[in-house]
Amino acid sequence: MGNQTSSEQHFHPGAVVVTGASTGIGAACVAELHQRGYHVFAGVRKSEDGERLQREISGTVEPVYIDVMEEDSIRKAAELVRDRAGEAGLWGLVNNAGIVISLPVEFFPLDEFRRQMEVNFTGQIAVTQAFLPLLRMARGRIVNISSLTARVAAPFSGGYGASKSALESVSGAMRMELKPWGIDVVCIEPGSVATPIWTKSEDTAKQIVETLPEEAEGLYGERHQIFGDRAQETGARGIPPSHVAQAVIRALEVRKPRARYVVGWDARFVLLLAKFLPERWMEALTLKAMGM
Repeated sequence: MGNQTSSEQHFHPGAVVVTGASTGIGAACVAELHQRGYHVFAGVRKSEDGERLQREISGTVEPVYIDVMEEDSIRKAAELVRDRAGEAGLWGLVNNAGIVISLPVEFFPLDEFRRQMEVNFTGQIAVTQAFLPLLRMARGRIVNISSLTARVAAPFSGGYGASKSALESVSGAMRMELKPWGIDVVCIEPGSVATPIWTKSEDTAKQIVETLPEEAEGLYGERHQIFGDRAQETGARGIPPSHVAQAVIRALEVRKPRARYVVGWDARFVLLLAKFLPERWMEALTLKAMGM
């Protein structure tokens, strides 16, 4: 990410909420924020995950139950944070919770498609709405964890990419809408990151594939398997989650953050190609790179 000068920073060790904090990028964000003196409200869905975070990261880390698909849990979390933060409000909201389901669009069960959109997009909006009054008090910032696939499509990633593209579109709208209160909205666009999400994605996809008609296997089975294998390999070689966490810190601390931070050499390389090559060329290169 490069070195930050003191004049560039807007250091503010206040309170920050991180959703999806149990593993991967979320856990890395919690650790990095804690080290820099923030009071971190770590959003988790399981009590054991919260207890583990407190054991591993002692001090100013407070687990909070947040299921982005349950409005009641979001409301209660916002009330708890409001009680703890008081008049200081909330300096940062890191919308990180998300799932990956990789399937061909033609046979993507609509209930699963809706669930992915609900978790990755609608749920993030629900969380943001709940915490905005606290962010307004502190003139804080919203950091949305997006993805390279928000801007460059990949086969069998249509649902995931759609959810992240929607999140980026809304982020731009909110950035303009919230400007009068000094609340900035930033998107983080990682490439491949070495997190458990790849294993979870593969397991989920396999379970769903077993319920699909035989026609789906005949039409997409071989290529879908190739994609799954390549995704696992790429994920294993991905950057550490701490690299994404450092980008989140930068988005929270610089005086004038960018609208987007691209993280990872692969993401930067792909976006550079996409800037100069026709879209169909990019699609051909993507398929070739994936062995399709």
